[in-house]
Formats: sequence, structure tokens, C-alpha cells
Amino acid sequence: MIEIKPEEVSRLQSYMQTTFKNTGFALKMREKAVDSVEVLLDGEFIGLIYKDEDGDYNFDMAILEIDIPGAIG
Repeated sequence: MIEIKPEEVSRLQSYMQTTFKNTGFALKMREKAVDSVEVLLDGEFIGLIYKDEDGDYNFDMAILEIDIPGAIG
């Protein structure tokens, strides 16, 4: 498990806001997990960022069928 430190969270948040040109991105440290942070967009949880063994970051975002316009079912 690779810990994400608070100073990394700040850098990652700036990166997300700049890359996606949206200041609605916010990152939040998790209470029970130190290897990932929550990604929020306009206050809504959209995914997690994990840090891997190489020191790189992975953004994981689930897309629920019911959230897609024209959802089947």
C-alpha cells in the first residue's frame, strides 16, 4: 500500500482542475484508506485516485448504467 500524503492531494487537485478546465474538482482524503483519495465533481463523488508502486497515480471512475442518458432497463 502506497500512502498519498496531503501535499500530493493538493497537487493532484490542481492537476485535475487544470487538465479538465473545471474548478469543481475536489479531492478528499479517505478516513480508513491511505492509498487513495476520493474525487468529487461539484460535490458529487465520481471516483478514486490510487497511487501505485511506481509513484504514479490511477484515476478510477465507475459509470452506472442508470446515470447514462437513455439508460436501458
